Amino acid sequence: MLYSKSAEYGIQAMIYLTEYRSDEPTMVSTISDAYDIPHQYLAKIVQTLVKHRLLKAKRGRNGGIFLGRNPKDIYLHEIVYAIDGPPPENEKCAIGLDLCSDETPCPLHHTWKPIKGAIREMLSSENLLELAKRVTEKRRIMNKK
Repeated sequence: MLYSKSAEYGIQAMIYLTEYRSDEPTMVSTISDAYDIPHQYLAKIVQTLVKHRLLKAKRGRNGGIFLGRNPKDIYLHEIVYAIDGPPPENEKCAIGLDLCSDETPCPLHHTWKPIKGAIREMLSSENLLELAKRVTEKRRIMNKK
C-alpha cells in the first residue's frame, strides 16, 4: 500500500475542495457524502490537515473548510506526510524482514528500492490542481459512457 486509508480520504477531500472551489467554506458533511466517507472519520482527518495548514477552517453557522493555499502549490506528499507522517528513516522490508538495506538486502530489495523511489518522486511531483483536473476529466469521460 502506498499510504493509509486516512491519507486517501484526505486526498479525496482536498480534490473535492479543488474541483468545487468556492469563496464560501465547504461543510465536511458535503465532502463525506460525496465520497461516502464516514463523517466523524473525515472530521478528524480535516483537523490534521488544518493543523498542517493545508486546509483552513471557519467555525460557526456559515462555517466549513477551504484550501489553505493555492492547489497548484500543494503536493500529494504534503497531504500523505501530514496524515501518515514522513517515511521512516529505516524503511520496512517489502516482505516483512526486520533488517533490509543495501548492505543486507532481502530477496526483493533491489527490485523494491527503485519502486519506493519512484513512488516518492510521484508523490512529490503531483500537485493538487493538476490531479483535480485529471479527476474532473475522468468523470467527464465516465459520464459519456
